Amino acid sequence: MNDAPLPLLEQRSGLPEDLRWLADRYPRNEWQAHENIHGMAGFWLQRHDMFRDLGGLLSGGIADYREGRLTAPEFARWFAPRLNHFLGNLDGHHNVEDQHYFPIFAKAESRLKRGFDILDADHHTIHDALERNAAAANAFVKALQESQDRQRFAADDYAGENDRLLAMLTRHLDDEEDLIIPLILDRGDRQLGG
Repeated sequence: MNDAPLPLLEQRSGLPEDLRWLADRYPRNEWQAHENIHGMAGFWLQRHDMFRDLGGLLSGGIADYREGRLTAPEFARWFAPRLNHFLGNLDGHHNVEDQHYFPIFAKAESRLKRGFDILDADHHTIHDALERNAAAANAFVKALQESQDRQRFAADDYAGENDRLLAMLTRHLDDEEDLIIPLILDRGDRQLGG
C-alpha cells in the first residue's frame, strides 16, 4: 500500500507511475481497437468528450463576447443555458462516479484504490471550482446590465475562473481515463458491474 500524499490536481502532470501499470498495458492509442471499448468504456469517453466540448464552447462564447462578436443581451441568452447544462451535468457525473463506480472499481482492483482516492479528491477540488465559476458567471451576467467597464472587468473575472476550471477538468479527465478505461478494457463490463 502506498502511503504517499495524494498529488494535488493543480500541481500534477499525470497519474503517479505506480498507478500507470494498466495504462502502460493498454495504451490510449489502442483503446478504440479493443473489444471491450464498447459499452461502459465507450460511454465514459463520450461523456468526457461532451464535457471537453462544452468547456470549449463556453470558452469560445466568452471570447466572442469579449471581442465584440456578441452583444451583452445575445451573450446572456446564449450563455446561461449552456453554463447551467455544463455545471449541472459535471456535478451529477462526479456524484455517480464517487457513489457508485469508484467503490466498485477500487474493489475490483485494490492496487488502484489510491488512484480512486486521487480522483475523489479531484472531484472536491473541481466542485469548489464549479462554485467559484457559477459565482463569477452570476456576477458577470448581472454586470451585463451595468457600465461597459464593469462588464469588461466581470468578463475578465469569469474568463479567468473558466480557464482555471477547464485546466483542472482537462487534467482530471485525462487522468481518470488513464485509470478507468484500461481497467474496463482489462476486466470487461460484466466483471465491473456495467
